[in-house]
Amino acid sequence: MSTAIPYRSDLLAPFLALDQGEKIQAEYVWIDGDGELRSKTTVSGYLRIYFTCEPSVRSGTVGDVTHAHLHQTVGSKVTDITQLRQWDFDGSSTNQAHGHDSDIYLRAAAIFKDPFRGGDNILVMAETYNSDGTPNKTNHRAAAKKIMEAAAAEKPWFGLEQEYTLMGLDGRPYGWPAGGFPGPQGPYYCGAGAGKVFARDLIEAHYRACLYSGVNISGINAEVMPSQWEFQVGPCEGISMGDHLWMARYLLVRIAEQWGIKVSFHPKPLPGDWNGAGCHTNFSTDAMRTKGGLDVIKKAIEKLSKRHNEHIAVYGTDNDLRLTGRHETGHITQFSSWCRQPWCLDPYSSPRRTQRPRLPRGQASCFQYRPLRGHRNHCRDNLPHGIKK
Repeated sequence: MSTAIPYRSDLLAPFLALDQGEKIQAEYVWIDGDGELRSKTTVSGYLRIYFTCEPSVRSGTVGDVTHAHLHQTVGSKVTDITQLRQWDFDGSSTNQAHGHDSDIYLRAAAIFKDPFRGGDNILVMAETYNSDGTPNKTNHRAAAKKIMEAAAAEKPWFGLEQEYTLMGLDGRPYGWPAGGFPGPQGPYYCGAGAGKVFARDLIEAHYRACLYSGVNISGINAEVMPSQWEFQVGPCEGISMGDHLWMARYLLVRIAEQWGIKVSFHPKPLPGDWNGAGCHTNFSTDAMRTKGGLDVIKKAIEKLSKRHNEHIAVYGTDNDLRLTGRHETGHITQFSSWCRQPWCLDPYSSPRRTQRPRLPRGQASCFQYRPLRGHRNHCRDNLPHGIKK
């Protein structure tokens, strides 16, 4: 069992207060070969190489390169990813490459403010590329981005509801009694009061860090199982949804590190009569958000129903442990849909919350942003953004 090492913010504080000159620290964040998050820091800037060509002595034409000048540009506030250099790391240590060809390259995809260092320092969500310039096998963002660009005219909006479980270093949910269990589920969902919620200070810190960073976080709440929480991100358009979700996850993991708490995104972190954790996808296009949008939504649901197995396959491993038909879930092998509107007709009239996708009551007719919701979970990388309808 790991031992909690206190985070000494009191010792760190005077060093963070030191003047860092004109240089900006950039923390590159990426997804590794196991779906976990990694990061490393550099000073912002990029390399410029100037080549000087001189006339050939024999022909008088422009000939060989005779000088190469290397210049590192640093110091300016970073406002665009084009200001950031490509970086690299050892992919054999992150399950993303073999040892004989282990250089994996990081290309900036999105920039966020750094709540840990403050000032003009930044967090950089990065994509991973092989030495030959092709996307790494774990870089699903590259393919998803192409799909989002092709569908840009549809103005696809995403809103994701990320559930997670706080775990102690002993591998048990944080705050649970040693050698025992808390009371049955019931009082914990959106709960208030001692014994009903755990680590609210950590949750509030994460919320504020997301707001500071520019992550489009839209809410938080305690979930059904004690020590289980949820944050919502969105609406975001196109590929930016994945960037904001993964940066929100990174911030959560980093902040929990300071509390000596681990974060689990596993769909069923604890066996037994306890709810699992999902990542619910809310989705709509411009046509779904305008008058007559309900018909567009129904057509989309019909298309989704024909590719259920393909879609659920890209949401990561172990979803079969959560999607059992119990604990507010549908069964992993079954596609179903329903509408909360009392005037909706079958097949959209099932009253069970366990079905997916669903049309929230009062929203299908009000043109709000999330008319189509998928009860899926444990979504990995940007794969859910690239599923075919």
